[in-house]
Parts: sequence; C-alpha cells; structure tokens
Amino acid sequence: MIKTVIPAMMLTLASTTSQAADPAMGKQLNEEHCIRCHGSEVYTRENRRVTSLPGLHKQVRFCEQNLGLTWFDDQVDSTATYLNLEFYKFGIKP
Repeated sequence: MIKTVIPAMMLTLASTTSQAADPAMGKQLNEEHCIRCHGSEVYTRENRRVTSLPGLHKQVRFCEQNLGLTWFDDQVDSTATYLNLEFYKFGIKP
C-alpha cells in the first residue's frame, strides 16, 4: 500500500507545481529582465547551453541570482515555463 501511495503523492505534488506556473507572468519577467542582457537568439541558437527542463530551471535561477533580482520560486517557475513553451519545447509533443 505504501509503495503505491508515495508515487501517487509525488505525482500530485508535481502536477500542483506545474499548474502554479504562469507563462504570462514569465513572459513579462523575461521581457523586463532577461532581454536586457541578451535577445531571444540565445534561446534558439544551435549550440545552446540548456538541454533539459531541469537545466532550464537551473539557468533561469542562475540568471536571476546573477542580476540580484531575488525572485520567488513561482517567478522562476513561470519564467522557465514561458521559455519552455515559447522556445525549448522540452517534453511538449506536437
């Protein structure tokens, strides 16, 4: 019983987290902060650094800290979600 309850709880937590992300807020944050340092070409170039969704979250957090923005987790998640939907498409099936 416990073996089935724990994975179910983990799936529930994962889905709750992904539902909290707001791509519209992520787009706004990206336009206000990220595009000041670089254009969108960094997201579309062939030899981009980011190669996975966890890597995207890590890169957004790195940039946020580098700029001293002190974002909340939901702001990082929203920005990573926006970037993934718009440019990276990790785990998104056509």
